[in-house]
Amino acid sequence: MSRHSSFWSHLRGLLITVPWLLYLLLVDILISLLLPLALFAPRWVYDTSSCLALTVWTWIQLIFESLNGARIEISGDSLPNGESAIIVANHVAWADFYLIQALARRSGMLGYCRYFAKSQLKAVPFLGWGLWAMGMPMVSRKWLKDEAELDRVFSGIVNHRFPTWLISFSEATRYTKAKYEESQLWCKKTDRPQPKNLLYPRTKGFITTVQHLRQAPQINAVYDFAIAYQCNGAFLEAPCMWDTLSVPALSAKHRYRFHIHARRFPLGTLPKSDEHLAKWLEQRWVEKGEWLESVKQTWAATGSS
Repeated sequence: MSRHSSFWSHLRGLLITVPWLLYLLLVDILISLLLPLALFAPRWVYDTSSCLALTVWTWIQLIFESLNGARIEISGDSLPNGESAIIVANHVAWADFYLIQALARRSGMLGYCRYFAKSQLKAVPFLGWGLWAMGMPMVSRKWLKDEAELDRVFSGIVNHRFPTWLISFSEATRYTKAKYEESQLWCKKTDRPQPKNLLYPRTKGFITTVQHLRQAPQINAVYDFAIAYQCNGAFLEAPCMWDTLSVPALSAKHRYRFHIHARRFPLGTLPKSDEHLAKWLEQRWVEKGEWLESVKQTWAATGSS
């Protein structure tokens, strides 16, 4: 149950989210109906579904930031407006999506965000079909099984030059203390560097994505996002999904801090070989861990507010 739960917050959350959920269902139905047309007019379907997605994601972003008072701190490199990119980020909680979308709104790319999603969602009527029609990669995390699905997504981006932010949580699971301890043991056993405040990243998906999308002329960069949270002095403590939709004054009253740090790397500067790409991602995670540690120390020194 939510730590901030009360009858009134639950009621407030329902009043805020039910209209959005009904609109989401309508949009999923519309996008699903577009799916057969993708065979004949793939770019039109992609652009239309992106416009519809923009309205859905703008609405939920306004709930989080405007109605529920989440203040998102943004730092790092300035991201060019309208630039397509491959994006890697650490994964802490549901709220990660809001932080990434805050940057996407600034860059004019919110409607073009595409996340790696679980393949099981394909079986969900309308929601899964809508995600599939939009060009979301629907994967099982078993890269040999996912080859056909990735070819579908990558061919659209390459052949039709779809504008996109292709977003991957490279740790493949959310950060927890227990998983961090498991990551430490694995890194020690395999002689890998253990990033601070992070799980060791899985590299196969990143390598596959970069090697395929080098051929896409509109993909100019890789963005590395570091995501940090704090609540009442507890680092990497994020609100649960329902709290992000129902609880007011998240930053002021409940003392949540939300921070996303962006780094931009031109795609042409990345290594060419698979082995060196794996090392490149590993090094980004080490640097990201150091940044998170510095934020942790700064927040501890200045207090949680």
